[in-house]
Amino acid sequence: MASIVTSLGTMTAKPSPTPTASVRAAHQGGILEGANPTHYDSKNPIIVFIIQAGIIIIFCRLLQYPLSKIRQPTVIAEIIGGILLGPSVLGRIPGFSDAIFPKESLPNLSLAANLGLVLFLFLVGLEVDLRLLLKNWKISLSVGAAGMALPFGLGCAISYGLYHEFREEAGLVPISFGTYMLFVGVAMAITAFPVLCRILTELKLLGTEVGLVVLSAGVGNDVVGWILLALCVALVNAGTGIVALYVLLTSIAYILFLVFAIRPVFLRILKKSGSFQNGPTQSMVALTILLCFASAFFTGIIGIHPIFGGFLVGLICPHDGGFAIGLAEKIEDLVAVFFLPLYFALSGLSTNIGLLDSGITWAYVIAVIVVAFVGKFIGGTIAARLCKMVWRESFTVGVLMSCKGLVELIVLNIGLQAKILSTRTFTIFVVMALITTFATTPLTLAFYPPWYQKKLGAWKRGEIDWDENQLGHDTHSIDSDPVAMDKQNAYEIRRMLVYLRLESLPSLFTFISLLGGDKPGRAFNRVHPSKASTVTDEAAPVIQKRPLQIHGLRMLELTQRLSSVMKESEIDDVSTKDPVVNSFHTFGQLNNIATSGDVEIVPEGSYAETLAHSASEQGTDMILLPWSESGSLSETATTTVERSREQMLQNGPHSQFIAAFLNQAPCHAAVFVNNNLNSSVEKDQQSLSPMKSRLSLRSGHGIPSTPLPDRAHHIFFPFFGGLDDRTALRFVLRLAQNADVTATILYVEVDQSAGSAAHEAVPGQTEGARKQGVLNVTAASSQESVEKDKSFFSVMMDSVSSELEPRVVFETVQTTRPLEVTYQRAQSEVGQGRKSSGDLIVLGRGRENHVNFGSERQQLLSSVGQTRQLGSDVGQVLGDIAQILIATEVKASLLVIQAVKD
Repeated sequence: MASIVTSLGTMTAKPSPTPTASVRAAHQGGILEGANPTHYDSKNPIIVFIIQAGIIIIFCRLLQYPLSKIRQPTVIAEIIGGILLGPSVLGRIPGFSDAIFPKESLPNLSLAANLGLVLFLFLVGLEVDLRLLLKNWKISLSVGAAGMALPFGLGCAISYGLYHEFREEAGLVPISFGTYMLFVGVAMAITAFPVLCRILTELKLLGTEVGLVVLSAGVGNDVVGWILLALCVALVNAGTGIVALYVLLTSIAYILFLVFAIRPVFLRILKKSGSFQNGPTQSMVALTILLCFASAFFTGIIGIHPIFGGFLVGLICPHDGGFAIGLAEKIEDLVAVFFLPLYFALSGLSTNIGLLDSGITWAYVIAVIVVAFVGKFIGGTIAARLCKMVWRESFTVGVLMSCKGLVELIVLNIGLQAKILSTRTFTIFVVMALITTFATTPLTLAFYPPWYQKKLGAWKRGEIDWDENQLGHDTHSIDSDPVAMDKQNAYEIRRMLVYLRLESLPSLFTFISLLGGDKPGRAFNRVHPSKASTVTDEAAPVIQKRPLQIHGLRMLELTQRLSSVMKESEIDDVSTKDPVVNSFHTFGQLNNIATSGDVEIVPEGSYAETLAHSASEQGTDMILLPWSESGSLSETATTTVERSREQMLQNGPHSQFIAAFLNQAPCHAAVFVNNNLNSSVEKDQQSLSPMKSRLSLRSGHGIPSTPLPDRAHHIFFPFFGGLDDRTALRFVLRLAQNADVTATILYVEVDQSAGSAAHEAVPGQTEGARKQGVLNVTAASSQESVEKDKSFFSVMMDSVSSELEPRVVFETVQTTRPLEVTYQRAQSEVGQGRKSSGDLIVLGRGRENHVNFGSERQQLLSSVGQTRQLGSDVGQVLGDIAQILIATEVKASLLVIQAVKD
């Protein structure tokens, strides 16, 4: 015991280490202690990695913006960004590469990039829908085979020169010419399926015959290309031929194991978890990612690159129930925004344009580009032509099949890592991939422009001959026959197209229900099937006619996301399961209206063109466009009630969309601005205030609303004359056929006396503005048009049936101040029934009426007080009368109608 105490005392007596000791803790102050953050520390590599990743992502995003303006895919910006950051440009600055991309840090960057590459190839496999390949196997086989065979053969031919010219460069492994030839042939023959999908979607070709052919052939091309590449890598990595054979047989066995053992179990787990009905759960996402990495691990250890394992797991993932789309949405942004730019930056660091320093090298650059493009172009064109496509369509197929993109970069990097390619030959092929991908979009637009697509579609439908002459229609002009023009304009609206927006569904349903047929009455009692024999035939229900057909179109924004492209390629499944479209179908069944609907996924800039094209295809008589209740064109915008009211009628993308559509509308158009049409009283916005209560702001949110005691709607329509107003009057009478609707139709006849405010000149109005129809005034009154409007109003008033007569009132008023009279009458007509279902004011857009409101609009706003600030676009799009009524918050919804010009 004494010895123990002595030893403890001796230990206590030892001096404590001083700051000058040789062993001390690492600096923790960072830059505060003078540390250099760009200095690579193997024990703390994340600092340099963050710097590298930040520079790469910023660089690629800055390049993407100008390139997107010329409709180039994101991969072009990433390839160029990688080249600029490499030794070709910025790497020539002394100390740049050593400071930003030191050699010691590249393994960490490579690890992150290859991890992202495995996930990206998983997404590529996920994007490949083998159902499309099976449905169109004949055309896929012919176009795909021809699009691979010819460039593969030409690639094998040029590989002879490349092999003997650059094979002796340093850093290459000794491989046979056969293996080298196989690799170059695959590099020439492969098509970038992901980039191809994005180009087809951007150019709105996925729904055309060209898009179907290219997509089907691209699927087969992609799968075969990856298999050949796996074989090439196996041959390079294997020491002997027998080992390569073992690798190939093991790969085939593994694919069969995935398809017949793993996939059925995976599907059963997904069904039990409800992932097909409700989207992939977090646990299923984790399971899928684990499968992806496990597969990548296996293909890596058997001598094939790990990316093939990720690709195979993507292929076996089901597309049923939108599972593949939901899964892509979970992980695509991180891969596309973070991981892929890192991979392309690594490619750029291995690309040195300065090595293209001789005539023979540039000769091979040109030769490789020509072989890569011509082989795919000619092969795809001939195969498409043999499939009975016209020449322009065939040329377009050839151009699209020549797209290389990021898949080519992946192939080349595999060749560089396997030491099949030298840095010089790698750079040659990178230049080829960049040029062929860059040329795809402009060449496609040159061979297959939108005007040619419309002409070809009409020709195939038998509507025109090849010289664009109408077939089966009387081409005699009726412009000189006013009676014929009136008859043509008086047709009944039987087909309507509705632009479906989630936020506008309640008000749209209420409005469309006014157009529906009467619900069938209970003229008979239901009988159990076992007792049906005792029921006479007289009790059979009568099926009423449903003349109105309404097609709903929902448009979703097409983005650069993979899931967005997948939705477009699987648009039929998306339309079938879309909740908005299904709600519209159910509404039609309950209200005796024949409805149909689908979904279009297009860029926001193409919304107006897509809507007009759909109207032409459907043979629509009128299009109904709801004004955005959130003030945004996107349906994802969420705003508070008060903010929504302030923003919904401001200048923005939605008002520009409405104006663009009205300028190209192929039929009658109606813009619907909702103001509480679907309920009787607008809910008050709750605010915080001190009170003695245990109730919270949300306490009353669960209280059910009572049914409306009065389902009546009152319509007020001021008639000024002109084509728009005549069409609007017919539509009002169509609405008045509903038993719950009453209508007041007021003919505002402007006094023709001199000095009338309605005939003053409009300051700043140009001839171009009048021609475009963006203002609610016209040049001058015409006595002939006034008489025509009077006659039309009289005829429509006399033609009202006895059934409508009790509910419709026609009146005429003469005035020199038409806006003021309209405003005052609107205030007294609408918003009077507090228990009603909401009132409606119908207006013509007024492009061709003879009334010129002059300065009366500003005078009226000054006198009544403008309670809501509006954007200048509102008056230009909807007209002066609509602007007055909206600005003064008249208690009614608005329907502004524009008639189609003959």
